[in-house]
Amino acid sequence: MIQRILTFFERYSFGVCTYLGSRFNISINKIRLFFIYSSFLAVGMPLVFYFFAGIVLDIRNYVKRIHTRVTDQ
Repeated sequence: MIQRILTFFERYSFGVCTYLGSRFNISINKIRLFFIYSSFLAVGMPLVFYFFAGIVLDIRNYVKRIHTRVTDQ
């Protein structure tokens, strides 16, 4: 049951923790724990950052896909 929940969130999340982990060479679990703990301490402000970063990464991937299609033609 827990594995299904984790798989759901990893599949449908924005991939912010994965991006930050690969960018700064830090464990993804440590980044997730940071977001969880800091959300309790800062009353949800890291969640705002997480969603904003997710939107930026999503737009960035969208622009890359369009740019790849245009240059392939």
